[in-house]
Amino acid sequence: MEALTTRIETLCRNDLHIVTLHRPTHREFFVTAKGRPFSELAAWLRAEDARVLSMEILGISYRDADIRRAFDDAFGPPSWPLLWSDDGCDTSTVLGGIQVWAVAGLPVKPLQHNGIVLGMLFEDDDARYCRLSGLAPADPADSLASQATQVFQTLNEALSVADMDFSHVIRTWFYNRNIVSWYNEFNGVRDHFFREMRVFDRLVPASTGVGGHNIVGAALMAGALAIQTKTDAVRAFAVPSPLQCPALEYGSSFSRAVELAYPDHRRLFISGTASICPDGKTVHLGDVDGQVERTMDVVEAILDSRGMTWADTTRAIAYFKFAADAPAFTRYAERYNLSKFPVLTMPNDICRDDLLFELELDAVTTSREAG
Repeated sequence: MEALTTRIETLCRNDLHIVTLHRPTHREFFVTAKGRPFSELAAWLRAEDARVLSMEILGISYRDADIRRAFDDAFGPPSWPLLWSDDGCDTSTVLGGIQVWAVAGLPVKPLQHNGIVLGMLFEDDDARYCRLSGLAPADPADSLASQATQVFQTLNEALSVADMDFSHVIRTWFYNRNIVSWYNEFNGVRDHFFREMRVFDRLVPASTGVGGHNIVGAALMAGALAIQTKTDAVRAFAVPSPLQCPALEYGSSFSRAVELAYPDHRRLFISGTASICPDGKTVHLGDVDGQVERTMDVVEAILDSRGMTWADTTRAIAYFKFAADAPAFTRYAERYNLSKFPVLTMPNDICRDDLLFELELDAVTTSREAG
């Protein structure tokens, strides 16, 4: 019998963009659904017998009872962690959508903490995986710093339930309500936690930190991906940005990108990236098209440094400070033939007043390691 090989397949089906990573033991799905195709997505997941590992609903108002009812009709009570964030937008927005990571062919175990499903666990021959999402503070009425501290404490406790710790975390996400007003304060809490966990002595995770309201009314909501490898053949390492300085140099504690290398494929997690030049300053002030162009150049340079291209993208999110600027990404995509790019476009505040655009991106390839 011919040995099964790892391969990647991309399918565009109506409102769903699906990248499937076929491995000898299982399949992983990276789904980007623009808009609100809840029923279509739920039906596809059932047809593939796929278990949801994470689901983010972004840029869609959870205040709309009809939208919440449509979600409930499609999925019922979710048995997975759900992160639902918007920008406080009205129900007329046509931006945003749903992103899902799912798996078929392997057992999946929910991770519960204080009676709430905060994550999903699964493992293959190479590693154990813990995807946490929807992490919120216990007391949304507490001070901003206290809420941030509570989120990091919950993250650490959830990892402990999974028999992991923060040394296994390679990627984080933070949706901070009114982020500009307290980003420095948030960074102080994160830095304190990282020092306690000795993160600066090893791999600093890739990360995204943007604005966003959430369904529980907290100051922030977070997610994380932790990987516990089983063999030295699998390794995670930071990837620098050829066109930018390390974020650590200007006080933001994250790696520009992190690569996870397996014997049969490689995954790249690129942090939220914006129009920042090598000295850490914002460029193309007030020019959204210029900021989109600069950001995409930076991300493309990271991809190229790892022997990847836009075609290897599994998911991406394009954040705009102003919803009216969103057509700038469409213009860029048309100019560079990225019309089938698996990206959600959504309005979110960015961590600096003068930043108008930010992009995060994941990619996967079966090509040999770059360099």
